[in-house]
Amino acid sequence: MRNPLDKFPFLVILLILTACQKKNTQPVDLAIMNAQVIDLETGEVTAKNIFITNGKIKSLENVGEESAYKADSLIDATGKYVLPGFWDNHIHLRGGDSLIANNKNFLKLFIANGITTVRDAGGDLTPSVMEWKKQIADEDLVGPTIFTAGPKIDGPNSTWAGSLVVENETDIPVALDSLQALNVDFVKLYDSRFSGELYLKTIAETEKRGLTVSGHMPFTVTLDETVNAGMDAIEHLYYVMKGCASNEKEVTQKMISGEMGFWDAMPSLMNGFTDSTAQNTFQKLKQNNVFVVPTLYIGNTLSYLDEVDHSNDPYLKYMGQGIITTYQGRIQSALRSSEEARKNRKELDTFFGQLAKSLNTAGVGLLAGSDCGAFNSYIYPGISLHRELKAMVEKGISPLDALRTSAYNGATFLDKSNDYGTISEGKVSDLVMLDGNPMENIKETQNINMVIKGTQVFSKEQLKKLLESAIMD
Repeated sequence: MRNPLDKFPFLVILLILTACQKKNTQPVDLAIMNAQVIDLETGEVTAKNIFITNGKIKSLENVGEESAYKADSLIDATGKYVLPGFWDNHIHLRGGDSLIANNKNFLKLFIANGITTVRDAGGDLTPSVMEWKKQIADEDLVGPTIFTAGPKIDGPNSTWAGSLVVENETDIPVALDSLQALNVDFVKLYDSRFSGELYLKTIAETEKRGLTVSGHMPFTVTLDETVNAGMDAIEHLYYVMKGCASNEKEVTQKMISGEMGFWDAMPSLMNGFTDSTAQNTFQKLKQNNVFVVPTLYIGNTLSYLDEVDHSNDPYLKYMGQGIITTYQGRIQSALRSSEEARKNRKELDTFFGQLAKSLNTAGVGLLAGSDCGAFNSYIYPGISLHRELKAMVEKGISPLDALRTSAYNGATFLDKSNDYGTISEGKVSDLVMLDGNPMENIKETQNINMVIKGTQVFSKEQLKKLLESAIMD
């Protein structure tokens, strides 16, 4: 009797091919099985198997599906939550040659805290940073991916060592040429000695060159002028507050004439805040895709240096005496401040928490950054990013939105979304596995079970040993 399938040779071939595909599974380096994957884009949490090869995510499959992959190594992530490795979007690697070893030691602290990427917002250790950056990329050094600004740009006699000086218009292309020769990832502007006119012209020139630029803002210009010139991210909330004040132009003129100083302007601008002005400013920032880095945790820490004793902080043992010595400047300044200045600083801290929530509600992109590094007292690399996320949630930002301010928004800001920011096929396998759900409790970001950095896998025990190796004499 003739086989009825003889009439359908194509169907027979298709069945054979399908059977062969199921048997001939593709090899991959690593499979993370039964993970609760947090999608930062949608907020959904779904059970997935994650397949990784050559430091990139090969595929995601639903748990229970017959897999097309066979892994050399398996990780059972049952009951664990997996999300992109954290980004600290504002750190500093700086302090001069005597602190190179201390700064290099910070790299371990970032990985131990699940931070797989950092944005170095300017310093004076560029040759070392560039060397570390390459070694980390080659997996010859344990540390996060570093996106760096290299030296900051400022005016003459600037506050920070190593800054590039813009004293006249001809200095602008010279400074930017030097940064491009260094192959920096973005440009960072400071405001200690920068004239308003040259500041705006520098931003405009970065825009012409297609460079990403972030920074502070001289109070001798308005926030509107800064955004119109092409600023991509505002570091800290002082400058956003200025743009939300109905008396911004008046304060700006007083700053230009020398009638008012930076800290003197704070109470005036806080009192000048109006919701209508703020909403217009928020829309301007949103429409121009300008990100804001609130740095809430450092603001709170520095505001209470006169009250809080940090001498027994557990993380001091990782800093080394050289870094701890740099903390004295801000500490002594806080202790010397008048009662009125201390009161104003604490009121400003409360105000900034409300401002951060309002920015988020308005849909302005926020970037989580700790501002850790030498001179920034008691803001410890690694753990301070988690405290920044916690501060955001305490101010009323949802855990999902707070989580987005780290890897998701960080990748978007630096135009790295093709490689980072979500757990998706083709993206770099920088992942953090948590024992608890940070969408329910943001403190779970600190409850780290495993960190995956490209092809490197750090178990909880290895992370503990990494922390132990970071203790400095």
